[in-house]
Amino acid sequence: MTAALKDEALVGLWFIGQKYYPRQCNEWTYEPDQPIFKALRNYLADYFAGKSRTFDGRLNPQGSPFQKMVWNILLTIPLGQVATYGQIAKSVALKRGLTTMSAQAVGGAVGHNPIGILIPCHRVIGFDGNLTGYAGGLDKKKALLQIEKVNLANLNRRTQIEI
Repeated sequence: MTAALKDEALVGLWFIGQKYYPRQCNEWTYEPDQPIFKALRNYLADYFAGKSRTFDGRLNPQGSPFQKMVWNILLTIPLGQVATYGQIAKSVALKRGLTTMSAQAVGGAVGHNPIGILIPCHRVIGFDGNLTGYAGGLDKKKALLQIEKVNLANLNRRTQIEI
């Protein structure tokens, strides 16, 4: 994975080579001893070991106001649960005072999430319970949900969550 920081906040966490992987990273400075990267390594080690904890660093994803709204909603999806693009679209519509919002527009924002895992875009599924779209690849999305003990066999029978 590649991580990026700016002004002591995490601005990116990507699987190497994933869709929307940043092009300019060749020009970045390699400074693995930055405190936020140490915190990130500790968090990820625990996460991949199946231990639940919060990340003790500041997140500052770069994007449009709409994208940031969607990413903030993603942060409300609890560990081990999932939400649909449609549910998130309804939440965005409510926050913006609209009657409807396009689930496809939400999908675009979810797909461009620059801080994978920590902003849990992998917890977003299709309306029918299918694992749809993930910039890191569906194999990684499935693995992340398995780490979080999501019952993949019952996704189409999941309980709706409030977001």
